[in-house]
Amino acid sequence: MEENQARRVVDALRDRGTDATLARVGVRQFGVAVRLPDGREAVWDSDGTASLEAQVMRNGVLVGFVPVIEGSEDYTEDQIVDAIRRTDYDKPI
Repeated sequence: MEENQARRVVDALRDRGTDATLARVGVRQFGVAVRLPDGREAVWDSDGTASLEAQVMRNGVLVGFVPVIEGSEDYTEDQIVDAIRRTDYDKPI
């Protein structure tokens, strides 16, 4: 995800009540971090690929993974926001 798109997604998530921040994971590598109520954090689309997926972390340790969402490489920003909001974070792989 490019930086400006990630910022727009974060803003849209915040507007809808989701605790989201811009994730800076490397040089010119950005994603969306969503803080979950139980102390976990889902980091979306930070690997530079076109498809949407997330790593779920707790205290810096990987505790789950949301697999690639089929067709997400063609999602609009509104669809990305919707997918992030609808994800069941209690059932990541």
